[in-house]
Amino acid sequence: MKLSPRDAPAYFAKPDPAKTGLLIYGSDAMRVALRRQEVIKALIGPQGEEEMRLTRIPAAELRKDPALLNDALKSQGFFPGPRVAFVEDATDGLTETIKAALADWQPGDAQIVATAGQLTAKSKLRKAFEDHSTAYATGIYDDPPSRAEIEAALNQSGLTNISTDAMAALTNLSRVIDPGDFRQTLEKIALYKRGDDTPLTPDEVDLSAPQSIEAGIDDVLNITADGEAHRIGPVLKRLQAQGIGAVGICIGATRHFKTLHTVASDPGGPGSGIGKLRPPVFGPRRDRIQRQATQWGMHKTERALALLLDTDLTLRSTNRAPDMALMERTLLKIAWMNRR
Repeated sequence: MKLSPRDAPAYFAKPDPAKTGLLIYGSDAMRVALRRQEVIKALIGPQGEEEMRLTRIPAAELRKDPALLNDALKSQGFFPGPRVAFVEDATDGLTETIKAALADWQPGDAQIVATAGQLTAKSKLRKAFEDHSTAYATGIYDDPPSRAEIEAALNQSGLTNISTDAMAALTNLSRVIDPGDFRQTLEKIALYKRGDDTPLTPDEVDLSAPQSIEAGIDDVLNITADGEAHRIGPVLKRLQAQGIGAVGICIGATRHFKTLHTVASDPGGPGSGIGKLRPPVFGPRRDRIQRQATQWGMHKTERALALLLDTDLTLRSTNRAPDMALMERTLLKIAWMNRR
C-alpha cells in the first residue's frame, strides 16, 4: 500500500506492529535514515537493539545470502517483544528476495523495514510493497518539514512551551539547514531549557542554531518565483558569505525558469508538461513547480529568461558594477514581475 507524505509522519510516530513491513525511500540519505530510526524505535522501543530484537541486513550481504532475511523474520530471540528485520540500501535487484519474504510473513514474525534511494514509479521494489495488502511504501522528499512534523519533533525532544515568534524562528531554521542538523538543534535547545518553564524565545533559538547556516540556491530561486521580494536580500547575503557567486546564482535561476517554461508551454497544459520533465520530479517539489508554472505562464517565464540572459551577459562582461548587486536587482525585478 502507498503511504502518502501527508499521512507518513503520523505512521512513523506510531507504526502498526501487525503490518508486514515498510519501505522508506528517497534521494536524501539523512532524511531517510532519520525516519527509519524513528519508526524502528517506535516498533521495538529504546532498548530493542540492546535486547537483540533488531537484525540489520546490509543489501550487499543479502545479495550473497538471500536466506538471511527469512531467517531474521522467523528467529526468536532471548528477550520477548516485537522484532524488526532492517534491510539497508535495498535496490530493485533484491525485489524477488524481499517479495518472497513478504509473501511468507506470518503474525509473530519480525516486521520488515527496508530503506532505499530514490525509486521511480516503475520500480519493482516499490511495487512489491505498494501492491502488498499489509505492507507500506512511502517516499521521503527533499522539501522542508511541515509544521506538523516540526511540532512532532519538538514534542519528541520534550519542548512544549514555545512562543509564537520562537515557532516562526524554528520553522525558518528548518528550511535552511539539513534535517539532521535541525534534529540536533532541537536536542540542544531541549537540554538548554531543561528545568526552565519559561516559553522558548527566538533569541534562544538563534543561540542554539548552527553557526553556519547554508541557504541553498534553490531557496532564493523559489522565493523569487513566489514573488517574495522582501526575502531575497537576506538570503543573497548568506549565499555571498558562503562564497557563492552571482554567476552561479544566475545559472541556477535560468535553469529553474527554463523548467517552469517547459511545464507552462506544453500544448497539453501544465498538468501534461510536468510529466515530461527529465529527470522527473516527485512529491511536494512537483507540486511547487506545477503551482509556479501555472502562476507564471509561458509569456512571463520568457520575459524572466530574457532578463536573466541579459544579466548573465553583463556579469561575464567587463562591467565594473558589483556582481551580487546586479543579481539582486534582477531577482527583485523578476519577483515583482510575478505580482503583475
